[in-house]
Amino acid sequence: MRSLFSIGMLAVVPAFSQAPATTVRFSPDKGVVVKSDSTFQMTVRFRMQERMAFFSEGGDDLSITGSELRTRRARLRFDGFILTPRLQYKLQFGFSKADMDIQDGSEDQHPLRDATLTYALTRDWSIGFGQGKLPGNRQRVISSNQLELPDRSIVNGAFTLDRDFGLFITWQRALGHQVVRAKGALSGGEGRDADPGDAGLCYTGRVEWLPFGAFTNEGDYFEGDLERERTVKLSLAGTYSTNQRARRTNGQLGEGFALGQHRTINTAFVDAMAKYNGWSLLAEYADRRAEGSPIVTDPLTAGATYVHEGWGLNLQVGRMVGKRSEIAARYSAVMPGSRVESVMRQREESWLGYTYYVNQHRIKLQSALSYAWRDGTAALDHAGNGWGLWFQVELGL
Repeated sequence: MRSLFSIGMLAVVPAFSQAPATTVRFSPDKGVVVKSDSTFQMTVRFRMQERMAFFSEGGDDLSITGSELRTRRARLRFDGFILTPRLQYKLQFGFSKADMDIQDGSEDQHPLRDATLTYALTRDWSIGFGQGKLPGNRQRVISSNQLELPDRSIVNGAFTLDRDFGLFITWQRALGHQVVRAKGALSGGEGRDADPGDAGLCYTGRVEWLPFGAFTNEGDYFEGDLERERTVKLSLAGTYSTNQRARRTNGQLGEGFALGQHRTINTAFVDAMAKYNGWSLLAEYADRRAEGSPIVTDPLTAGATYVHEGWGLNLQVGRMVGKRSEIAARYSAVMPGSRVESVMRQREESWLGYTYYVNQHRIKLQSALSYAWRDGTAALDHAGNGWGLWFQVELGL
């Protein structure tokens, strides 16, 4: 009887040992990771961005004319793979008012930010499907929690492509010490969480060249040289996007045109990221043009909306001044095109900021002083000019 019982137990044990082993672990850098061998992985992350900012009445009048005290971002993110590490997914939700684009009393709420599936076809090729960031300007594709100043530039605000639903293709190849990447997207052109669109689609392509090799820990996609690159690292990139029959002033973003009117909007970017020994440099140039008149008139109200035509320049430099401290400065300019000069003003800004990194970009304290001016006149007494004082706390996984 004992021998039969032992044989029976031995027959059962292998069946249990073959069941996938599920583990749950926590990492301050990666979040909560649930993994079942090579068939399933889910990483759970959250982050919140608490902001306090004050704006002056003018350049020479420091009385407070406005403020921004709010939770700027509150995000929850899930990513990982299913069945095989080659099939990856990403889900991200935003729950703050700014995350859901609730402005001026609008009741439209859009908590869904990213919902993509990506399959690695080969070592070099991958294809994605769903809603995600288009391969646009560098400061947009860098996550908002990995900036060295409290907010992105006015150039990004005026010309960015942002998110869209579509098909995404990525190719990457190492050529000796160099790295070349090409990214393309075929998308709806209406922005995230859009209603069914028209026949117009958006075509976007981006090429990146890293002549001195890859950055440490993908440092070309976060600001500041937190890794203190031991050799010079450089990434040069260019993007072109044509959004056909776009129904909003900025393509995927902006105010909608009246009565279903549309424009084809062409946007180009050239950008560079360089890092070395605690120094970092970011440079971006943007240009946008509309086919046909950029000004769209509502025949019922005679009101007008317009495509934000023109060009912009963003220059940013950072320096690590301690193990956890960084000082950064920025100059940005948005120049209207000749066809929209009557409705779109020239804007420029300068920023000087300090960041203390508690845990890289995951947990950090940020402060900054900004000065904004219009019409090419930086004089303190010029109407419309003013100061901004910023304080921000980033906390997340």
